[in-house]
Amino acid sequence: MTSPEPVLAAGCVLWRPSPAGHGIEIALVHRPKYDDWSHPKGKRKRGESAEACARREVLEETGHHCALGARLPTVRYPVDGRPKEVVYWAARALGGAFVPGREVDRLHWLPPAEARTRLTQPRDRALLDSLLATAAPPGGQPDDAC
Repeated sequence: MTSPEPVLAAGCVLWRPSPAGHGIEIALVHRPKYDDWSHPKGKRKRGESAEACARREVLEETGHHCALGARLPTVRYPVDGRPKEVVYWAARALGGAFVPGREVDRLHWLPPAEARTRLTQPRDRALLDSLLATAAPPGGQPDDAC
């Protein structure tokens, strides 16, 4: 018996410079269906590249356009008996406006330490840690996510 094909998805650890002028803020989305806080992500459409999916999901879930930067670790976990594989990037928010919807009802921009405690899944905290490891020392902003 062959194992089921993985569900392919993509997402981003979305960040922006802090409006206060020091450090960065991380975007977290709340999904009422699961009552969890996570990074924006979603399933790939047929024929869609992982990069296009990541940008589309960020826009759909946060209302913000983004610039993809450093590739972050791919996350694998089971969902309803099927393997799921989510490809992630660091992504700088380029502007937009959040509109609550059925899939995502809240968006919070938080300093990394607060984002880390708000995230529901340990795998999402590991992604945040990966983003922070790419930070440039002077400004504390991910250097290749601009």
